Amino acid sequence: MNYANKTILTGVKPTGTLHIGNYVGAIRPAIELGHQVNQSGRHVMFVADYHAVNAIKDAPLLAQLTKEIACAYLACGLNPNHSVFYRQSDVPELFELTTILMAYTPKGFMNKAHAYKAAVDKNIAKGEPQDAGINMGLYTYPVLMAADILAYDTDMVPVGKDQVQHVEIAADIAGSINALYDKEVLKIPTSFLTESAQVLPGTDGRKMSKSYNNVIPLFAEDNVLKKAVMGIKTDCQDINAPKNPDEILLYQIARGIAPENVVGEIKEGLEKGGMGYGTIKKMILQAITDEMAEKREKYMYYLSHFDEVEDMLQAGAVKARALAHPVLERVKDAIFNR
Repeated sequence: MNYANKTILTGVKPTGTLHIGNYVGAIRPAIELGHQVNQSGRHVMFVADYHAVNAIKDAPLLAQLTKEIACAYLACGLNPNHSVFYRQSDVPELFELTTILMAYTPKGFMNKAHAYKAAVDKNIAKGEPQDAGINMGLYTYPVLMAADILAYDTDMVPVGKDQVQHVEIAADIAGSINALYDKEVLKIPTSFLTESAQVLPGTDGRKMSKSYNNVIPLFAEDNVLKKAVMGIKTDCQDINAPKNPDEILLYQIARGIAPENVVGEIKEGLEKGGMGYGTIKKMILQAITDEMAEKREKYMYYLSHFDEVEDMLQAGAVKARALAHPVLERVKDAIFNR
């Protein structure tokens, strides 16, 4: 993909303890993308703490999760000197732009938003009023996300399938404003699915999630990591029986985290038969250790020296505000005929 002179935006919400699934599905692809984009374009990367407030009202917990996610991205290779790396709450232009965008957003867009509909469906399934526990932050979530995107004249947004709708809403809002004032007030963004992103199953075969208690922690100590990997669910097939690797949970997990040569060895061992599940678990454990050992050391350093991380986030916020301010002024010039 050609990123020449393109602004690519990625956000991450600090809402839970990090695990290997987060690394494979979000952290690693975002950092790889940042390295590619920064050769010829601009990579904007932010911690979406305002989005997290919708679900987390425990202030110390939210602060800790925000610290952890910032440290994790830095430990895994994000370069704050190249990417614009900041905390969402440090860029007030976003929230002024959000207020403006509210006046141009049809309520029907919010009614159809995936997160709101999912919350309503969950309430109905439990026999509760459809809007029970749903706050306006969740309901208008797509408008703040639109501001996140539009504030930087973003060209492209890498997303998972469930997030495509949010970019479409941002594009629709920008398009309606441009049409109303008969000029390009806001850049129309597009979305794309990152090829390197993967959905990693958990230790029980379901999607890896803390709520399922089936995660492999990202920066866990060796004994905790070993316990998680050795607890991966297996079947009772004969060790010597040939197997279809795609049907084996261990292989699905290995494919996401292990080097290509190790994945090939596991695949061959399963297809021919004779490779035990215990052996594969040890190979997965070694692959995770090799991948994460240095990153874990950096992560622990950043957590214990968060003042350095804070300086990086504040420097990133200065860059972000310098990009967002002229966009906000351009919007205000149009709507107030200044």
